[in-house]
Amino acid sequence: MDTMRARELALDLPETVEQSHFGKADFRVRNRIFVSLPEADRAVVKLDRDQQEMMAAAEPSVFRPVTGGWGQKGWTSIMLEACDEQTFRSAVRTAWRNVAPPALRKRLDASQI
Repeated sequence: MDTMRARELALDLPETVEQSHFGKADFRVRNRIFVSLPEADRAVVKLDRDQQEMMAAAEPSVFRPVTGGWGQKGWTSIMLEACDEQTFRSAVRTAWRNVAPPALRKRLDASQI
């Protein structure tokens, strides 16, 4: 996985816009950040603690909590070189669902049929 493909996959989700946070690319739905690209080899996604623990346990070479307080709030690093597209897509979709309003989540679910 590379940052260009990561960007494309994030932008595929409904109403996602790319902005900048502290000079780094981030992706938002209704002004809520769900993924950022702080470094060329790493993405950061907004998970809840249970999702974070599950993903980090299942694929520790791919997922790890962000250091400090942000990691305790579910923010999770994805090591892009170790991540395949399907895994990245699933994590980004989960992060999007975590911050998107209910009506948008329903729209995404309906489009999956």
